[in-house]
Amino acid sequence: MTDKRIIRIVSLSVFAVLLLSFLLQLWESGRIIAAILLLPAATVAVLFIKKRNIPSINKDQVLLLVSVSALVFVTVYYLTGVKFGFVKNPYGLVSISNFFKFFLPIAVIVATTEVIRYVMMAQKSRLAHVLCYLSCVLADTVICSSLSAVTSFSRFMDLVAGAVFPALAANFLYNYLSKRYGLYPGMVCRAILALHPYLFTVSSGISDSLFHLFSLFFPIALFLFIDALYEKRKRYALKNSSRFLRFVSRVLAVAAVVIMIGTVMLISNQFKYGALVIATESMTGEINKGDVVIFESFEDQTLIEGQVIVFEDGSSLIVHRVVDIQIINGRARYYTKGDANEDNDTGYITNADVVGLVNYRIPAIGYPSLWLRSLFKR
Repeated sequence: MTDKRIIRIVSLSVFAVLLLSFLLQLWESGRIIAAILLLPAATVAVLFIKKRNIPSINKDQVLLLVSVSALVFVTVYYLTGVKFGFVKNPYGLVSISNFFKFFLPIAVIVATTEVIRYVMMAQKSRLAHVLCYLSCVLADTVICSSLSAVTSFSRFMDLVAGAVFPALAANFLYNYLSKRYGLYPGMVCRAILALHPYLFTVSSGISDSLFHLFSLFFPIALFLFIDALYEKRKRYALKNSSRFLRFVSRVLAVAAVVIMIGTVMLISNQFKYGALVIATESMTGEINKGDVVIFESFEDQTLIEGQVIVFEDGSSLIVHRVVDIQIINGRARYYTKGDANEDNDTGYITNADVVGLVNYRIPAIGYPSLWLRSLFKR
């Protein structure tokens, strides 16, 4: 069997194994299944696919740099607990059971996928590169999340923002490290970042949104630093056409990063601005079903009649207009109404209920979100 055919078989098999592990994932078993099935795939890749040597005089320096950077990231994460408090981590190595359910399968997934990545990135097959990248993104998603926990649309968005986006950014870095500097820099960096939550019995109480942002920024910043430090001379040696393609690819990469970071910030609703998809027709006219509204977080700004606001009603967020304001015993009561509704909303709301002030509307782009939301209601 030729190398080319083996490469395709291994690439497709690894992708299929990780996709199946993710789709059939229960909290522990998805990782264990993936770890078991990846071992023979890594063995085949090492034994039966020819590997090209990747010479680099900077391999040792890059290994040290990424290792220290990963340790600094982990240290800063735990130091944030001083400000945000610490919470109990039930998955730390406090029992033999946790070792076999969490630590060992994750260590095997990291080691095997990095070995496979190293072999595939040394090949000239673009299909192998793409499948390798997607497989490793799936592997990281399997490591840090569970599909069985996606029971609602909001949980699905948490999966996208908290697992998929960071995995996309991180594996761009790991592909780069593997192709330029060999097996160990990416493997060590990834092992530190993936395994530290399973070593300690406490974790930082930092909000998920901030942690997701840091997880997005870290691999991007590390890639830019290494690229600027060690690849400068190579860039000057590129031909004009290659420079143009490099410029275009970087513009696209920056755009993708901005979109991911913006999405994380907006859907978290924990920063100055948030986003909300309109799921009903109560505001039809100015704001329609399927639109996305961008709102500014409410911090005791003065509200006026006619202003469109976002407020809490039980477990739901409502976008309606303020139609009347009354001051009772020094406290403001706001009466609201949907533009398309005949009657005012029942009762009133106070400052404690107000989430934000609607500033912008983006027409119709929320329909895919509504479609996904409808799937979880079936």
